[in-house]
Amino acid sequence: MNKPKTSPTDDQIPNTVNHACPTGTNHNCEIPEIDLLSPLTIRGITLRNRIVMSPMCQYSAEEGLANDWHLVHLGSRAVGGVALVMVEATAVSRDGRITPGDLGIWGEQHIEPLARITRFIHSQGAVAGIQLAHAGRKASCEPPWIGGASLKTPEKGGWPVICPSPIPFNEDDPMPIPLNEAGIDEIVFNFETAARRALAAGFQVIEIHAAHGYLLHEFLSPLSNYRTDCYGGGLENRMRLLLRVAEHLRQLLPREFPLFVRISATDWVEGGWDIEQSVVLCRHLKDIGVDLIDVSSGALVPKAHIPVSKGYQVPFARRIRDEVDIMTGAVGLITESSHANEIITSGDANLVFIGRELLREPYWALKAEHELGAKSSWPTPYGYAVSR
Repeated sequence: MNKPKTSPTDDQIPNTVNHACPTGTNHNCEIPEIDLLSPLTIRGITLRNRIVMSPMCQYSAEEGLANDWHLVHLGSRAVGGVALVMVEATAVSRDGRITPGDLGIWGEQHIEPLARITRFIHSQGAVAGIQLAHAGRKASCEPPWIGGASLKTPEKGGWPVICPSPIPFNEDDPMPIPLNEAGIDEIVFNFETAARRALAAGFQVIEIHAAHGYLLHEFLSPLSNYRTDCYGGGLENRMRLLLRVAEHLRQLLPREFPLFVRISATDWVEGGWDIEQSVVLCRHLKDIGVDLIDVSSGALVPKAHIPVSKGYQVPFARRIRDEVDIMTGAVGLITESSHANEIITSGDANLVFIGRELLREPYWALKAEHELGAKSSWPTPYGYAVSR
């Protein structure tokens, strides 16, 4: 396997190096190479490999409540060998849902249905994580299989949507309502109370969704934030809301539990959010105590030209990892185990987030073990049969 391109870190050490051993004698010591199937410890949580189920909206809840669909959808990927099962974007307030079918965590009633899922995930040796989100101006829409159009009126099931500045996502969408400072404070409070409920439900990793054109990303980008107060204008001001949310969540999480942030590294539009600003943001997030940046891109504006191709977002994860010295996750058209393994062994990222390929193949991680020549870890009820 390839050796890392970067200097070794605590979770990335070449296979055989000439170094001072504990005995004080310099000689070659065999140290396992870090690859896709190597465990990773972040704070007090150890992941059994580097494979994460990326959060993927199912639009299948009623009033935000998780149900049997979510249990089977998420639980089957834990059975299938991924290390971290990340629950889809879960709304921190009722009006923060993308669609009426989004999962929610704005009330105490949401805790137990989610706890049922975390208990099963943990029983299968995986770790349960949750992505906390507010859809901002992209809220109040139909499910995508109906068309995803804005639900423009209460009669159609819609609700008023909020934003940094009065700029709709689509030209024919209703005008979103800009948040005042009291409204911004309420957003921070909603994320905090949602995180407390997530802990009560048994989640051990929390991710803040600040990507894909949703509310926190809207504050970051100059394309959607025209404010003239302390939350708009220069980069320091546009970062302020996300940094407040991250600081509040880091303070309330137990020290042993990791905090992730998903960002869009670029808007793919001239004059918008870009990788240079992302690097600055990630330095601030690291200082707060964020442990990993989940690096995606785009979705702030509807007509961006995105050069979609195999692993097209991986270079952003690499740059943030190198320049900020923070762990990163790579996501986006990662479908083959050999490619995922190369991302880890080359030092491009610490984790790979697998999305649609896990929808096609729930046992992708277990098949990756076979393809990479590792010992099989199929669950006992399956293992005796598939090993014949």
